[in-house]
Amino acid sequence: MTNLNEKYGLKRVINASGRMSILGVSAPSDTVFEAMKQGGQNYVEIADLVDKAGARIAEMVESEDAVVVNSASSGIALSVAAMVTKGRVGISMKLHQEAITTNEIILLKGHNVQYGAPIETMIALGGGRRIEVGYANEGRKNHVIDAINERTAALLYVQSHHAVQKNMLSVEEMREISLAHNIPLIIDAAAEGDLKKYVQLGDLAIYSGSKAIEGPTTGIVAGGKEYVSWVKTQLHGIGRSMKVGKESTFGLLAALEEYWDKADTSAIQKQVVQKLAADLANDAGITVTEVQDEAGRPIFRARIKIDAQQAGKNAVELVQALRSGPIAIYTRDYGATQGFFDIDSRSLQGDDAAVIAAEIKRFIV
Repeated sequence: MTNLNEKYGLKRVINASGRMSILGVSAPSDTVFEAMKQGGQNYVEIADLVDKAGARIAEMVESEDAVVVNSASSGIALSVAAMVTKGRVGISMKLHQEAITTNEIILLKGHNVQYGAPIETMIALGGGRRIEVGYANEGRKNHVIDAINERTAALLYVQSHHAVQKNMLSVEEMREISLAHNIPLIIDAAAEGDLKKYVQLGDLAIYSGSKAIEGPTTGIVAGGKEYVSWVKTQLHGIGRSMKVGKESTFGLLAALEEYWDKADTSAIQKQVVQKLAADLANDAGITVTEVQDEAGRPIFRARIKIDAQQAGKNAVELVQALRSGPIAIYTRDYGATQGFFDIDSRSLQGDDAAVIAAEIKRFIV
C-alpha cells in the first residue's frame, strides 16, 4: 500500500500531545471509514439526513434532538447564532447585517481561551457580543448574575482542560443561574468523554466528533428540541460555509455506535508511563512521573521534568528539538517554560513510545 506521507513528502508524525486538531485529532477505525466510503459513494437527501442523523444521535446521548456540524468550533458559532437570532429566519439570513440588541454572551474570564482559535472569535462569528465576568483566577456566581440584563442572549460555559480550573464556579452552578434567570446555557464540552452529562446540564451542549468519539472531523450540538431547531436554521446562513459532508455524517454515526463499547484504556496509559520511566531511568536530568488530566478526565500521562543543567537542554529546547527532528514528535508542552512536558499515550501507534524515548536520549547530553 502506498505510504501517503511519503507520496506527498510529509514527515512521519508521532502524536504524543493528545487529540489535537493540528495533528488531525484522531485515527478513526476501519468501521468508521467503511461507513464513510458507503455514505460518500451514494446519494441522499441532505435535509433528511440532517434530521435522521440528529434523531439517532439524540437517542444515543439522551437529548431531545441533535445536529451534526463540521466541528465543535463551528458548533460554538452556530449555537451563539441560534441564541442571538432565536431561530428567526430573516435575522439569521442577515446576521451581521442587521442590528440585534439581545446579543450578549456571558462567560467567565478564565474560560475565554485560545484552543487553536480564540473562543471570543467564535462568539463574534455567531453574532454575539462577548461579556467576560470574574477574573483570570476567580469566577463566582455573583460575577455572572451581576452581568445579566435585558441584552443577555445566553450563558457560555467552557468545560475544557484549556480553561482555568482553580477557583471557578462549576457547570452545575452555572446551570442554577441559567434556570433561576431563565437564560439559556451553552456548554462547550468539545473534548469531554461523558456524552450524556452535559446535555442534561445545558440547553445546548457541543462535542467534537473527532476527539473522544474518534470519528471524522465533525461536531455535535445536542440539547432541547427548540434550541436545536434554531441551530438548524443557521445551516442556511453562516452555517452554509461550515457544512458537513454526507460521508462525515455517516462516519460519525458509525463512530458513535462503536463508542459505547470501548474499553477503559487507563491501565494501558499507565503502562506507557511506566515504560517511559524505565527507559529513561538512567538518564541524568530527566524525571518521569504519572499525572492525571488537569480537568479530571480519566487520562493519565507521563510528565517528563527536565533539569537543564544536567540534561544540557531545557524543556523548551527539548520540545522544539523533538518536533523538528526527522520524525516530528509532538508532546503536550503547556508546561515547557516551567521545566516539563507531558506524553499523552492515547494516540501512540506501533513503536512510537520507544522512538520517543530514543529521541529524547539522542537530544540530551
